[in-house]
Amino acid sequence: MTNEEILSQFGPREAMEYDVVVVGGGPGGLATAIRLKQLAAEKGTDVSVVVLEKGSEPGAHILSGAVMDPIAMNELFPDWKELGCPLNQPVTGDAMIFLGEKSSFRTPGFVLPKCFQNHGNYVVSVGNITRWMAQQAESLGVEIFPGFAGAELLYNEDGSVKGVATGNLGIGKDGKPTENFQLGMELHGKYTIFAEGSRGHLGKQLIARYKLDAGKDPQGYAIGIKELWEIDPARHQPGFVMHTAGWPMDSSTYGGAFLYHMEDNKIALGFITGLDYANPYLSPFEEFQRWKTHPNIRWYLEGEDRGLKPAKRLAYGARAITAGGLMSLPKTVFPGGALVGCDAGYMNVSRIKGSHAAIKTGMLAAEAAYDAVTGGRQHDELSAYPQAFEKSWLHAELVKSRNFKAWFKKGLTVATLMNGVEQWALGGNIPWTIHR
Repeated sequence: MTNEEILSQFGPREAMEYDVVVVGGGPGGLATAIRLKQLAAEKGTDVSVVVLEKGSEPGAHILSGAVMDPIAMNELFPDWKELGCPLNQPVTGDAMIFLGEKSSFRTPGFVLPKCFQNHGNYVVSVGNITRWMAQQAESLGVEIFPGFAGAELLYNEDGSVKGVATGNLGIGKDGKPTENFQLGMELHGKYTIFAEGSRGHLGKQLIARYKLDAGKDPQGYAIGIKELWEIDPARHQPGFVMHTAGWPMDSSTYGGAFLYHMEDNKIALGFITGLDYANPYLSPFEEFQRWKTHPNIRWYLEGEDRGLKPAKRLAYGARAITAGGLMSLPKTVFPGGALVGCDAGYMNVSRIKGSHAAIKTGMLAAEAAYDAVTGGRQHDELSAYPQAFEKSWLHAELVKSRNFKAWFKKGLTVATLMNGVEQWALGGNIPWTIHR
């Protein structure tokens, strides 16, 4: 049965009304909800906010292990340390290494571009941070519905976004309702903020419907494969951050890898492969496994044969990465809503960081939505959001790295040279723009 047939037979769906509906319970979505409630408390008003999260709980679909810039968290919660935010492991050292099959070259620290310097940042579990943010959001009065994905966009007669509907439950493999069938529900908002992450199901539809990417560079994507390991304490260096380029990738394929030393003898290993690779036989997963055999990486994973505690893989997964940067950023507002975080593509690929951008854009969207709702508006464009972004530190940061991904179209050697010129010699103050 089609969705329309199910609705005609079992409908109408139950509808719930809110001032703001947030789709996605990651750092960006939770920052949106938190900031809305903070503003309401500061100004003595009431704004109803709901967050839909497809995972069993906030953070359930976020694989641990990242380096986080605390700049946005400092703005959202200036007292985050006192509140117990799990930013516990400061970065203690950086390394950028170019690999050959059996060789390696570590970039001298004095020529390491600022985008690869992580002093003042933290090696974190983003899953734990997300769970902590969800606790803060609920304490402020945000309603969070875990286990419910935004499955369908809802529109008003004038074409503006009305809200979203959750998926139907209890549908058999033949597409027909079973005895456990439960009709999805509708969540209507004066504004709906989409924070689904990279290649969000609904975000893609919105970009196509409203032609939000018109006049922008084509978006670029990569796949990031990540594993979390527990290793022998003798090989663990808390806070050490390593990035690598080169082998096993050929010089024409965009990609790189990282190894982050977390708390409690844990390390996060990740391998990023640009999805524009030309070799049809290339397997990102197999390249990741090859990378782990390099002497510089294998050293951390060795076990009993070296008289060490055997390394143990604790978790693994993969996710899409929106890597186009500022020149590929779509218009982020449309009638009735906005895109934040990686749903739009705010990740700074030169720093391999997106959590701080998700939190910041969630805050900016929340401030625009709060002013609109308390001003009696609904279902129009939150134009104050992109205007505030263009005046923010995040925009200035992304401007400096706007050419980073584009240079890799010319191969690793050219990209390394030109990004070195732009990021180290010019300090990101680039007088030219490269389009893809």
